[in-house]
Amino acid sequence: MKAAFFTLGCKVNHYETAAMEELFLKAGHEVVPFESPADVYIVNTCTVTMTADKKSRQMIARAHALSPLAPVIAVGCYSEVARDKVEALDAGADDYISKPFGMMEMVSRIRAVLRRAAPAAAPGLLQMGNLRMDSASHTVYAGDTRVELTLKEFELLKLFLEHPGRVFTRDQLLERIWSTDYVGETRTVDVHIGTLRTKLGQCGEYIRTVRGVGYRMEA
Repeated sequence: MKAAFFTLGCKVNHYETAAMEELFLKAGHEVVPFESPADVYIVNTCTVTMTADKKSRQMIARAHALSPLAPVIAVGCYSEVARDKVEALDAGADDYISKPFGMMEMVSRIRAVLRRAAPAAAPGLLQMGNLRMDSASHTVYAGDTRVELTLKEFELLKLFLEHPGRVFTRDQLLERIWSTDYVGETRTVDVHIGTLRTKLGQCGEYIRTVRGVGYRMEA
């Protein structure tokens, strides 16, 4: 997951944003500049009212212009929370978090917003970021490009897409994809993962190596 942060206001706000960015990085996510396409945008500011905070409203609009489908979360410490929450949502924010808040609450709220923003999948359709799989027609698209996969590559990708974020050991992948009767070594898994990443192009970055354990897939 790619997250972009915009910070406006006092030094405390910048310390908060730095802490959030560090938490995201430790969780294995990516932090990108605000002017970049992202999966979620967080606007962290502190002014008297949301109405007076024209810059934050502008940045919420800017985020939607950069990535129309990405949710935007406004973070503020306004005196009239109820009114300003409504104004933040009216400005285009998908959620509003008032200070003080715990960092884990922030992560949970972001995950909830991403779940709500995710498009409903059609039967047999699996999707992650710009990667789409139609198991019924046995087709895979990375962005607008169709990707030709072997049967095992297709089954590997399908397993990852069906279990986003779950870590699979090499032995588990061997058992599920090649069956328990397969007599090869776990190196086979590494080779197929490498080939699959190459074929998927930029979407291949979704397949993450978990050192000493195996692999997981996450946008």
